[in-house]
Amino acid sequence: MQFSQALVRRPAPSCAAGLTSATLGAPDYPRTLLQFQAYCDALRSLGVELTELPALDAFPDAHYVEDVAVLTPEFALITRPGAPARRGETVHIEAPLAKHRELLPMQIGRLDGGDVLLLGRRFFIGLTARTDAQGIAEFERLVKPFGYSVQAVPVSDGLHLKSVVNALNEDTLLVAQALVERPEFEGLRCIPVAPADEYAGNTLHVNGTLITPAGFERVHELLAPLGLPLLVLDTSEFRKMDGGLTCLSLRF
Repeated sequence: MQFSQALVRRPAPSCAAGLTSATLGAPDYPRTLLQFQAYCDALRSLGVELTELPALDAFPDAHYVEDVAVLTPEFALITRPGAPARRGETVHIEAPLAKHRELLPMQIGRLDGGDVLLLGRRFFIGLTARTDAQGIAEFERLVKPFGYSVQAVPVSDGLHLKSVVNALNEDTLLVAQALVERPEFEGLRCIPVAPADEYAGNTLHVNGTLITPAGFERVHELLAPLGLPLLVLDTSEFRKMDGGLTCLSLRF
């Protein structure tokens, strides 16, 4: 989980027109930009060099760059987003990523990067409304030659797997309570998050620090025994659009 670089995309003025299942109202654009800048500053403070891509007003969700690609040391897999309205975003991420990695484009199925969690050489992929079995099979076909395994994880609640499950270190997951007993996570330490605090399950480990959403003190207390610094950020405007900390950057 040591990162030196990341790609981010500036939110567009149209960001309130994006896809969401939340009922928290529309995001305030100036506040969205302030929170985006704080996020970028946080990554830079942890030693990550950022490349900021321009806003795409025609694609109001395009600043959630993690959904359109999955990065490993060997390749950048270009996904096939589950929402048809987002598929046009992929062409805009290919050129920036091609400077750093071989591109592996998906051809069939549906898969969002927000459903993909990498732990060592294992990919856990959420089977969700945005990612289907055909997409997972296509993903596995592309990554298997590089020595990666793939495990599908059914997710009934939450937009993406990483909305509710994230890695805190090599053998510890922060997991929504409903998924703690999933057999796919056998052998891993799972720290359960109560339903009321599930949004904070989207906590991001960057270079020895945990970046976590503000307003979830109970989760902050769960994280404290790990002995890692906590960097707490306000993500209220992204939450209104089903967005979180992991999906705002492509880290490598």
